[in-house]
Amino acid sequence: MCGIAALQLRNPALRPRLGELMNGMLCEIVERGPDSAGIALYDDPDLTPVGTSTVTLLDLDLPAGELADRLRLALPPDTTLSVTGFGETTLVNAAVSSAELEAALASIVARPQVAGRGDHVAVLKGTGNPLALAVGYSLASRSGTQGLSHTRMATESAVTASGAHPFTVVDDLCLVHNGSFSNHATIRRQLRAEGVPFDSENDSEVAARFIAWRLDHGDTLTAALERLGEVFDGFYTLVVTTADSLAVVRDPIACKPAIIAETEDWIAMASEYRALAQLPGVAGARIFEPAPGVVYTWTTPALVAVTR
Repeated sequence: MCGIAALQLRNPALRPRLGELMNGMLCEIVERGPDSAGIALYDDPDLTPVGTSTVTLLDLDLPAGELADRLRLALPPDTTLSVTGFGETTLVNAAVSSAELEAALASIVARPQVAGRGDHVAVLKGTGNPLALAVGYSLASRSGTQGLSHTRMATESAVTASGAHPFTVVDDLCLVHNGSFSNHATIRRQLRAEGVPFDSENDSEVAARFIAWRLDHGDTLTAALERLGEVFDGFYTLVVTTADSLAVVRDPIACKPAIIAETEDWIAMASEYRALAQLPGVAGARIFEPAPGVVYTWTTPALVAVTR
């Protein structure tokens, strides 16, 4: 079942309202996935401060304060650093690259569960009612350039924070998925043979790893998703975001629901229209159901103006 809601803001004047608008969209997809949820927010100045990278850890046993103290010893002196707990999620920001930050975390935490990384995106995931999680994340007060949310009804793996979407396997790329892949085990084996690492047995992670692998080999986001449609079997609606892009694709028979609305001010996608109904200016939006097997991609140059 699962629910998806995504919003990319074209109008900078709306950026202070990103969290408010995303919260309203999330409220309308809760019943599609009541057991867990995940949210990705891009360029929120509090969650992803300019000049820092951000890494999301899950189910960390170490208190946030103690982790911060140890990181100060592992990172270069006087590195700007913050560690914030959000239930099962711990968000770590530091004025180093995400690779440096992950290496420092790995020297402190045995097998850290990294659920997000990048210069622009903060990923927050947890189990429980999605609306309660949104309150814990202070979603309604967040700002930024774009957001992606997912409410999960688990089918392929256990109800855990690590099984929640989105999957973020490389910097600033997030994937959410409604559906299931029937040949994910075969593709996982093929990717492992190419040296691609995996953190879970979740079928959606395989899609995220495949897209990242194709991007690393020179594909555009559109081309990577078109290639995914040739290789993966199953029923799916996928939404993929990067620092400056939003992409939507459905399987060739469009088994899973999706609807898109577009105005001069924003692009939005959701599993159901009611999640879009309260967006500003939706009455004048171009509203359509994405065609089977077609990749829709939007890239807004204004989004990359928020640089690190």
